Amino acid sequence: MKNWFGTGSRYPFEIMGVSHITMLFIFTLVLFSIALASNWLHTHERFRQIMRYSLLVLLLLSEISYQLWAYVNGVWSLGGHVPLHLCGVASLIGIYTLITYQPTLIKINFFIGILPALIALITPDVPFDFHHYRFWKFFLHHMAIPWASLFLVVTSSVRITWKDMTNSYLLLVGYALIIGFLNPLMGANYLYLEHPPTVFTPLSLMGEGMIYYLNLAATAFLAFAFMYGFYKLGSRIKLL
Repeated sequence: MKNWFGTGSRYPFEIMGVSHITMLFIFTLVLFSIALASNWLHTHERFRQIMRYSLLVLLLLSEISYQLWAYVNGVWSLGGHVPLHLCGVASLIGIYTLITYQPTLIKINFFIGILPALIALITPDVPFDFHHYRFWKFFLHHMAIPWASLFLVVTSSVRITWKDMTNSYLLLVGYALIIGFLNPLMGANYLYLEHPPTVFTPLSLMGEGMIYYLNLAATAFLAFAFMYGFYKLGSRIKLL
């Protein structure tokens, strides 16, 4: 137990290894199942509620256990363990929205909760394999975020418009400006505004200096536009 919940492991994580591919398969299977079962979920209230609260518990346990892990192992820091990254924000919004079904937050979370988590799952910043807590926290958390984001859309009556997309993007830009101010004060790299993550991700190709920020802004807008297109396609074929 000490090794499983500690700060080290003899089993390093391997990108596109068996455990990684297995988790990606599970993630994809559940995500597509949520989309394909959208109409069925509306007519089976009991199962919908079970899934709703299962996602809520999964998100809550992920957030709480990670803070506990950092505290117990003496590694907690203001600059590294506050849920201010985009996935952390999407997780907190997901928790609140699974309880309240607040329409505006459902729309925002649709744009920030799926693609960022998907990229994180494909290029995970996780040090250890499945023998360690960090592996399970990372993958279960980053899988639950887009599952919850999509689940909230398909089980609610919200209709997402281009205006919702642009408003969500402007909110993200405003949030990024605030985090950009706080990062130096906290010695942090939230939203990866100071530099790309240590593992290779698409952010590693964004350049440096002002070019990095311009590319981040453009990529975020294109990602939001892609999600809007995905939503329109899903609506047209009666999945969303």
